[in-house]
Amino acid sequence: MSQKEVKKLRTMGKVMFVLYIFFLLYFLIFSDWYGRTGVSSEYRYNLVLFKEIKRFIEYREELGAFAVFTNLFGNILIFVPYGFFISMASRARGFFMTLFYSFGLSLCVEVFQIMTKVGSFDVDDLLLNTVGGVLGYILFSICNMIRRRHNGRRKKRR
Repeated sequence: MSQKEVKKLRTMGKVMFVLYIFFLLYFLIFSDWYGRTGVSSEYRYNLVLFKEIKRFIEYREELGAFAVFTNLFGNILIFVPYGFFISMASRARGFFMTLFYSFGLSLCVEVFQIMTKVGSFDVDDLLLNTVGGVLGYILFSICNMIRRRHNGRRKKRR
């Protein structure tokens, strides 16, 4: 792959990353679909790790499959593209950088939610979002490895 193609790919990754960040912030902070219908009169927070995860699993029958899936897997899945795009768009990439950035963005969202009383601050969300970002990095690494192998085979044929 030529330098020009790599630069084009990085630019595309940056554009996709910016679009994804706008979507993520809208979805996590302002989306009516996700229960962001207004400002609460009180602060809502959970500082006990695994408390909400256990609650969702324990009361899965009462809450319904959609609520459980949205809370547990949705928090992971929504950060997978973040881990992928930040790795694609950045020169300084790696497992720990992605872990750090995923945790940092999630923390910013959670702090914003508690400060504005829109949503709640939840350490379980921090954990799940960070796991999602790391899974995105792993997905990027696999795709990057496949791309390199493919390009290596193409060069050998020439």
